[in-house]
Amino acid sequence: MRLPQQMYDERLVTPMRQDLTRLGVKELRTPEEVDGTLQNAKGTTLVVVNSVCGCSARMARPAVAIALQNPVKPDTLTTVFAGQDAEATERARSYFTGYPPSSPQIGLLKNGQLVFMLERWQIESRSADEIAHDLVNAFNKYC
Repeated sequence: MRLPQQMYDERLVTPMRQDLTRLGVKELRTPEEVDGTLQNAKGTTLVVVNSVCGCSARMARPAVAIALQNPVKPDTLTTVFAGQDAEATERARSYFTGYPPSSPQIGLLKNGQLVFMLERWQIESRSADEIAHDLVNAFNKYC
């Protein structure tokens, strides 16, 4: 698999990737991986648009970790990395109908349809616990 040119040194972003992958979140690094996972998906799928952005992503990743402790959670957990895997990120965002791109961004799809979205403006300046609360509410409602 050939990965596209990346915006940041991989050594910088590896720990940020691992914040999610160590939780069992599957990284989608190409448009083909995104479509293979999201097209015709059954059940619920979490899509986390990860980011280097310190102001928002530093709370989004811990919020996902907290939310995944909830007994009710999505069937499939995925992530793309904005600024690193640009084509995969663009493809994932194509499933976020009606929402402009933002980094970070967290979407929940049910049977391939977007049912919940957290945009950057709903993440920045909030604590991980507050963001996790929103995610848990979405999990309880849609999963």
